[in-house]
Amino acid sequence: MGAVSREGGKLPVLVTGGAGYVGSHACLALIDAGWPVVVLDNLTTGFRWAVPQEAAFIEGDVGDGVVVERLLRDHGIGAIMHFAGSVIVPESMADPLKYYRNNTASSLALLDAAVAARVPHFIFSSTAAIYGIPERMPVDETAPTRPISPYGRSKLMIEQMIADVAAAHPINYCVLRYFNVAGADPAGRIGQSTLGATHLIKVAVEAAVGKRSHVAVFGTDYPTPDGTGLRDFIHVSDLADAHVRALEALIAEPERSHVLNCGYGRGFTVFEVLDSVERVAGVRIERRLEPRRTGDLAAMVADNAAIVARLGWHPRHAELDAMVAHAIKWERGLDDLLARHGTAGR
Repeated sequence: MGAVSREGGKLPVLVTGGAGYVGSHACLALIDAGWPVVVLDNLTTGFRWAVPQEAAFIEGDVGDGVVVERLLRDHGIGAIMHFAGSVIVPESMADPLKYYRNNTASSLALLDAAVAARVPHFIFSSTAAIYGIPERMPVDETAPTRPISPYGRSKLMIEQMIADVAAAHPINYCVLRYFNVAGADPAGRIGQSTLGATHLIKVAVEAAVGKRSHVAVFGTDYPTPDGTGLRDFIHVSDLADAHVRALEALIAEPERSHVLNCGYGRGFTVFEVLDSVERVAGVRIERRLEPRRTGDLAAMVADNAAIVARLGWHPRHAELDAMVAHAIKWERGLDDLLARHGTAGR
């Protein structure tokens, strides 16, 4: 029966980290599709106001197994979407224990609670960072997993734990490996609000609306069309849709699990992104050319054939200018939103 009751109704989905960027968009997608949603978030980086009003909210830590197991039972949770964790690669190099604690150890506690409460479906927010430096491009799901940062290693450990748990217990799973997430809800309901974000489109949009003086470009001598790094960007609403489709696939085939890339199969360089932001915003952005950063790749592009075939997923917001336009619209109203909700909006 999975996440559907005997009467055919949809059981609640627990969204960990549902007050964060991707998690809050997933909540909207679930609610739009008719799923009851319960959010668990400790609000360390998330925002209480980012949780849709239709969702139940519990402030707490995903690593607190006692609290999580009680939550799963009390709310009759039928599936878990796990977004909670730390996500900044350079920070993981400086503070690796934080990443093994917040990501790996907390996920262990969550999985333990899920098994105890007999939750049948688990969807995990993973990353292309688990591939490390790929041998070929685009990267498919069979590529070697050789992460080069504690962030990537912490996520790969979780993937391995999930697979082992599913082999021993009646649970199936979908691991979604994100490439570069960007944009905001096209209806303007939510967007990226993280303070001190490091993602290129977020940084460039902040510069376009006057919140930054410039954008640093790290490396202009890569073997790419214009010498700058090339990345596969995916609109956050398309990514949220992939999560809903993953849930539906797990319910439809409870004996099958999936590991899937989330990207568009094409990339844009740093200069192409900055050109798009300037074009959409109608402003010039100062570009400061800096040396390459240690660990940065020349290019990272997804082979997305598997997610298209297995989930019937097709992007609706794949145009770079549209992604940028949604991000700019959100950024322009963000300060007023934060002011209305008090310090840091939490």
